Amino acid sequence: MAITPFTPGFLHRIPNYKAVYMRFTYYGHSCFSVSMKGKKLLFDPFISPNEQAAAIKVDELNADFILISHGHEDHIADAVSIAQRTGAKVIAAYEIHSWLNARGVSNTHPMNTGGKWNFEFGTVRCTVAQHSSTLPDGSNGGQPMGFLISSEDATFYYSGDTALTLDMQLIPGWGSPSVAILPIGDNFTMGYEDAAEAAMLVGCKKIIGVHYDTFGYIRIDHDKAIGHFRQKGLELLLPDIGSTIEV
Repeated sequence: MAITPFTPGFLHRIPNYKAVYMRFTYYGHSCFSVSMKGKKLLFDPFISPNEQAAAIKVDELNADFILISHGHEDHIADAVSIAQRTGAKVIAAYEIHSWLNARGVSNTHPMNTGGKWNFEFGTVRCTVAQHSSTLPDGSNGGQPMGFLISSEDATFYYSGDTALTLDMQLIPGWGSPSVAILPIGDNFTMGYEDAAEAAMLVGCKKIIGVHYDTFGYIRIDHDKAIGHFRQKGLELLLPDIGSTIEV
C-alpha cells in the first residue's frame, strides 16, 4: 500500500519524527511569538488596530526578529513601530523590505518564496502561500509566503494567509514540524475544513488556528472546528489572546 498523508499512522512513519515542545504566545488574529535559542520571534504584528487585542500593550512588546508573511495591514500594522523601538531584524519579501527601509526600518533581511537562510535562532525557509499581498499604501507587497522554521530545539510551520495547496505536501521533506500554525477563518483564507486537510499534507497532528473571529467575515464556530479536527485524529488549539502555551 502506498503511504500518503492520509494513511493511518502516517505521522509516525516520517523519518526522525519526534515530539518537540516550544512556547507560543498569541497576540490575536495572526500575530504570535515563539522563543527559539534565546531569541524572540514575532510574527505578523497586528495589535493596536485589533479591538480584541486591546489588553496587549504593544509599546511593551519585545522582539529580536519580526517575520512578516505578506503586506496586508492586518499583518503589518505595528511592524514599523515595533521594529524601530526594539531594533529587531525584520524578515520579509523583498518588496516589504524596501517599503520598510523607506520608513526608517533599516535592519531588514529580504527573502522570497523558495529561499532559505540560516539565522542565529535557526533556518527560515520561505514556502508557497496562495494569497495576495498589497501594502497599506496600495503599493506592491511582493509574493505572499509561509515559513518553515527549524532549529535543534524545534521545527514548526506557519503557512501565512493561504488557500489549501498541494505545495504543502513538500513540507515533510524539508522538516518534520511538531506544530503547524494555520489560518482557519475562511472567506479570505482556508476555512477549518481545508486547514485540517492542510495539516495532513504537512504531516502534523497539532495545529494552532489563527486568522479567525477578528472580523465578521471570518467568525467561526469553535466547537465545530475543534470537533472536525478531532474526527480526523488531529488536535486544533485555539489559545486565548495574551496566553502562552507549550506545544
